[in-house]
Amino acid sequence: MNIHVLPADNTNLPALQKAAKDTSAITGGTLDVLIHNAAVLDQRTAYINPVEDKIELLAKDLKDFFDGNVVGTAYVLDNFLPLVRAGKTKKLAVISTGMADLDIVTKFDLDMATPYSVSKAGANLLVGKYHAALGRSEGVLLFDLSPGFVDTREGKPLTEEKLQGMQKLGGKVAAYAPDFKGPISVQESVESQLQVIDKATVETYGSAFVSHHGDRNWL
Repeated sequence: MNIHVLPADNTNLPALQKAAKDTSAITGGTLDVLIHNAAVLDQRTAYINPVEDKIELLAKDLKDFFDGNVVGTAYVLDNFLPLVRAGKTKKLAVISTGMADLDIVTKFDLDMATPYSVSKAGANLLVGKYHAALGRSEGVLLFDLSPGFVDTREGKPLTEEKLQGMQKLGGKVAAYAPDFKGPISVQESVESQLQVIDKATVETYGSAFVSHHGDRNWL
């Protein structure tokens, strides 16, 4: 397997510039597919709504999450886009979340994880702007892709606070998807995402915001 692991930090512009330069040296200046899967997360706000939060803490988190999830995405796109432009398939997928879908947030009262959801919605629009700039004109596919509801615990036990939060979320999820069986495995999520990326074209998915199913079914 031809695998190279390079250090990078999507909030550190010089580090990303170096990562892009090192990648270019390895690939000969091209990149067929880029999957941007990095995000600022915080368990503190994962299961509380903005009314329950303290405004000073909420304001700080909104700024930090915007820096990591929106500005950081801009850093990644700016530095790696030249390589994708020079590639053959020219595909760029930014990993998002169904929690950034305003329709289901308001319809099913998904009031938790405010900084994360808001910043991811901002990143979605950012991808749309990049698509508007060069998607159709240059044949570069840029779109947002949610991995679904994935079990990423890696065997770690749940704290009482997180368990209560997940139970609260579970009730809202049940209203959205009554037949939902529970989180999927990392492997199942990744395999589904790769299938979507493989079939996606500028015409079918340019600037789209879709799930691992290739549609707006987030679970």
